[in-house]
Amino acid sequence: MSLRRSQIRLLYLQIRQDSLTRAEEFQEFVVYSGLDPSQFTVLNVFDTPTFQPACVDNYDALFVGGSSDASVLNPQRYPFVQSAKELMVYCERQGIPVFASCFGFQLAVEALDGKVIADPDQMEMGVYPMQLTAIAQNDLLLHDLPNPFLAISGHKERALTLPPLASCLASTERCPYHAFRMGDKPFYGFQFHPELNPQDLTVRIQRYKAHYLEDDAHLEQVLATLRETPESNQLIAKFVDRILLAS
Repeated sequence: MSLRRSQIRLLYLQIRQDSLTRAEEFQEFVVYSGLDPSQFTVLNVFDTPTFQPACVDNYDALFVGGSSDASVLNPQRYPFVQSAKELMVYCERQGIPVFASCFGFQLAVEALDGKVIADPDQMEMGVYPMQLTAIAQNDLLLHDLPNPFLAISGHKERALTLPPLASCLASTERCPYHAFRMGDKPFYGFQFHPELNPQDLTVRIQRYKAHYLEDDAHLEQVLATLRETPESNQLIAKFVDRILLAS
């Protein structure tokens, strides 16, 4: 029996430290999913660094957001990385739908036997054209996107290799792995930010300017290149419609 939209329940794994960004990112996922805030349960790893994979069992899917506050490459400093990786493995093995953005993408790559590296020389910050792979032309979420399509990306770390069972769906000139799906399972990872639009990024990048940018001139350079990203932003609602409501 198919779910009704109002019945969907999502576990949202959040990796944000400051309260303002927590609230903003939550609202971004709510808006672009087309769901009600009450349909999300937030598990913030800074508040709850240890948790069991089965915490997702009573939900219809797992959403994972980004982070400017942590790295999957430093589990000693961020002890929640281990629990979060175990959650990713559990979802993949159990066939639980996953929509993972940015940090969530990197988390899934490392958890499922791919490799993430620090590569600040190839940092992306702004709006980039995403080139679809041949496999994406038949993918449930991406098949009707223009090629290329625009998306917001901001990262200093990237996937060097994808998990063995993953299919690459999109790339940029600087980043060869920007989206993947795990085999034929409803498990998607996006290095770019489907939940962000240019207005959101403008606020976020000013807050984290010292973390990512060299100076005010660099900030102005990034802001001058921003364009709307409607096709990327529609991916969250497509996941709800084509994965969760169609199952």
